[in-house]
Amino acid sequence: MNERQKNFFIEGAISEIYIAEILQKYRTETKAGGHSIFLGQVRADEKDGQEVQAIEFTAYQEPAIKKMAQIREEIIAKYKLIGLHVYHSLGIVQKGEICLFAFTCAQHRKPAMEACSELVERLKKELPVWGKEICNDGSHHWKENR
Repeated sequence: MNERQKNFFIEGAISEIYIAEILQKYRTETKAGGHSIFLGQVRADEKDGQEVQAIEFTAYQEPAIKKMAQIREEIIAKYKLIGLHVYHSLGIVQKGEICLFAFTCAQHRKPAMEACSELVERLKKELPVWGKEICNDGSHHWKENR
């Protein structure tokens, strides 16, 4: 696996400290004029009268990593990005915790925002990642990406 096909999965929730450390690295990037961030958080949705307490994420990792590398390269080229980071949780993530972090950096705000939006939409549609919603009564439902 080459550097561009790095593993973007993190076991468990993505911590705010980890996100801050990534953002801190861009303080010295003086060509950057816009950053866009998407944070996906586990919601306490109601399913069949029960509240979702957590989501257990699983993935077909090797193809997902290869697909993410492809998406990353395409979006960087399309929007002429300075930087792009994506991290997705595996395992159990509790309601209120972060399960997806997407970050784009560009010379101007508009390409940063458009790139981040396209990135998140493509991840949801194209990556072999699944979420099993675990409810407070122990029941579960497979999450549908929309």
